[in-house]
Amino acid sequence: MQTRGLLIAVIILAVLGGLVYWSDKVKKEEEKKGSPDTPKILSIPEDQITQLEIKRKDGKNTTLKKGDKWQIVAPETLAVDQDVVNSMLSSVSSLTADRVVEENATDLATFGLQAPTVEVVVTQKDGKSTRLVIGDETATGSGYFAKLGSENKVYTIGSYIKSSLDKTTQEIRDKRLLAFDSDKLTRVELIAKGAPIEFGKNSQNEWQIVKPKPSRADNWGVEELVRKIKDAKMDTNISEEDTKKAQTSFATGTKIAIARLTDASGTHEIEVRKKDNDYFAKGSALPGIYKVTTELGEGLNKGLDDFRNKKVFDFGFSDPSRIEVKIGADSKVYQKSGEKWMLGNQQMDSVSVQSFVDKLRDLSAASFSEGTVTNPALEIRLTAKEGKLVDHVLIAPVGTGAHAIRQGEPTIYVLGPGVLEDLKKAAGEIKPHASEKKDEKKDEKKK
Repeated sequence: MQTRGLLIAVIILAVLGGLVYWSDKVKKEEEKKGSPDTPKILSIPEDQITQLEIKRKDGKNTTLKKGDKWQIVAPETLAVDQDVVNSMLSSVSSLTADRVVEENATDLATFGLQAPTVEVVVTQKDGKSTRLVIGDETATGSGYFAKLGSENKVYTIGSYIKSSLDKTTQEIRDKRLLAFDSDKLTRVELIAKGAPIEFGKNSQNEWQIVKPKPSRADNWGVEELVRKIKDAKMDTNISEEDTKKAQTSFATGTKIAIARLTDASGTHEIEVRKKDNDYFAKGSALPGIYKVTTELGEGLNKGLDDFRNKKVFDFGFSDPSRIEVKIGADSKVYQKSGEKWMLGNQQMDSVSVQSFVDKLRDLSAASFSEGTVTNPALEIRLTAKEGKLVDHVLIAPVGTGAHAIRQGEPTIYVLGPGVLEDLKKAAGEIKPHASEKKDEKKDEKKK
């Protein structure tokens, strides 16, 4: 009896294996029979698409509509992740097949198109709807079978197309804790370490410190702060238990920072707290509390000095056109003429001038203070950006270091030991061009 049962099992397995083999073989043969061209399946201008319906095999369907902007309207009303929607629109508006498998398929079930994996219904402004049906993966694993509406022409499309369209509501929704437009920000406020800080844009569209008192900001540092806040997103895969844990941790955690960002649509706020070694946040764009990255927590846990512009000079990578250097009673003015540096009518060695310029460009504060600079040992007035920028800096020795102050600013840039002497030495090493030296020697011989 056992032998007979084993024999029956073997026969059943063989039959099943044969069916699987036959199914794969049919699919491969159908793929091979397909035309080698790449026909157009859909061609709809994106601006004509007003609705997308994603109908999935698991029943997790989503409907998106376009009003002033795209939003999810079913199963609930939610904002969308614009990058995800743009990818979907790009896929359906100009959809090209890899090949035509069969012009008039009689057995759609062979391709998984009788009970499809996903259907996408595209509705246009004129009310016309088009249904894209996506079935099984091809035997080669390089794509999926697809067709349009009630037609029986079967195509293969790239796997990336199916991936861009087969999305759940949670994957399509906007997951940002703050939904602001970083290109249209006008104000950023941060309440963290010390006094509240406010940043605003100047006429060059660069960030400046507005509060607690106006001063130069590290533009890159403020932009990095904005980027970290923009990247704060909810995790759609967390369990109900983790959600409750986040709420408790936020309620009992230590407040790290509150940030407010203002753009054309209004002011957006995020609050971050720390519990043990984890950070949790709530944002104005979404209800609830969410665990966030350490990068965000540490990025917001900063004070005023972290955002000050530590560079003493503003000319950056621009080449100066004029440098006035005053050491004690000795004053010299170096002027750029074409590619040459001149001291009056005398051409100067460009390498030695550039060495001095590089030291000015790299000059940075070790810390900051308030007050004035008296009895400066070095005064520099530098012109750059076609005369639009003038840096005027006074530097005086203080102990083993020095204090620098920019004209019109109350902030003192505290410089490290030896910095002032290095600057004076570099200024003193600016020398005439080699051709000028030869002329000087000839004049001495004549004498």
